[in-house]
Amino acid sequence: MLEGRTIIVFGIEHYNPLGIIRSLGEQGIHPVFIAIPGRADVASASKYVAKCHRVKDYVEGCQLLLEEYGDFPADNLPIVITSDDEQVGYMDEHYDDFAGKFIFFNAGKNGGITEYMDKFNILELAKKNGLNTLEAVSVKRGEIPENVPYPVITKSIAPNIGGWKADVFICENEEELKAAYEKIQSPTVLVQHYIDKKNELVLEGFSADKGRQTFIAIASLYKYNIKGYYSPYHSVDNFKDQFLYDALSKMLEQIGFEGIFEIEFLVDKDDTLYFSEINFRNSTWSYAATCAGMNLPVLWAESMLSGKIPEDAYQEIPESFNAMVEPIDYQKRVIERNYSIEEWYEDFKNAKCKYYFNEKDLKPFFVMLENNNNLR
Repeated sequence: MLEGRTIIVFGIEHYNPLGIIRSLGEQGIHPVFIAIPGRADVASASKYVAKCHRVKDYVEGCQLLLEEYGDFPADNLPIVITSDDEQVGYMDEHYDDFAGKFIFFNAGKNGGITEYMDKFNILELAKKNGLNTLEAVSVKRGEIPENVPYPVITKSIAPNIGGWKADVFICENEEELKAAYEKIQSPTVLVQHYIDKKNELVLEGFSADKGRQTFIAIASLYKYNIKGYYSPYHSVDNFKDQFLYDALSKMLEQIGFEGIFEIEFLVDKDDTLYFSEINFRNSTWSYAATCAGMNLPVLWAESMLSGKIPEDAYQEIPESFNAMVEPIDYQKRVIERNYSIEEWYEDFKNAKCKYYFNEKDLKPFFVMLENNNNLR
């Protein structure tokens, strides 16, 4: 179905777009890569890249996209797969410029995705669809909320506003929150009740047909927790919670989203799940789905062309399926926690998904080794 179709991967040099490129390449599809500078040129090093355009930022990349690939016939439109919030946001806010020229992540109108990149808006939509959420308010930077119990966590109101992860602070009291405001860049801040989570549940999937068809491939749980940070070593399993699937499917249909997504939940000590957010882009753990037999970039592209999810999309995942971001996990466990190198190497060997090392596509791994200090 994808034979002869131009497929474009668009993102910052990182192992996230590397996973997309490998997912396509392993199916015989050699994509174009529009590369924004990152910490190391790991994605463009893949042997599967047919052509690489290097641009300074997402605006220049979108201009190139329109100029170089915006005139294909209607029956053979290029497919664009994005891995960064900035590109998704720009193309969403300029939907009319790209509609009819590309198959891309969208919600059918200008600003349809951006509305729900707002962390408060997506929490409200989750509540309307019956999901648990932690108390949260949207406030102006510097404003002290009255109805959110401490401790609290601060976040940029949207991924493309402020300092993103640099705006995340865990505050035990009002004085700490005031101190955090001195460093936060986002003019509007989500202040949310913070729990000492037991774990996180992270789902990878896609939706098509204006959000009316949803496929969730994998559910990941972290093998260990890092306060205020994601864990680079996680288990991967099938997603089998029908209630959550139905609620999330309704949300995606209400948004009208077509694209690959990641959905995050916090797991409390008593195993209560609290909805956290939706990332409306391909995310890092997407490649674990490919390794588990569910190739999200290919499945999404086929679904967009046919209007339905392929019947053979779902695959059973074997037990003890783990995935590892090798340099970060090594830093966090071996260097910082004195974990045994021998035991770590066993974990590395047994991981069914490695985000850098790949015997069929080795060069990105060597680029990672050469730039290891920048990638931790």
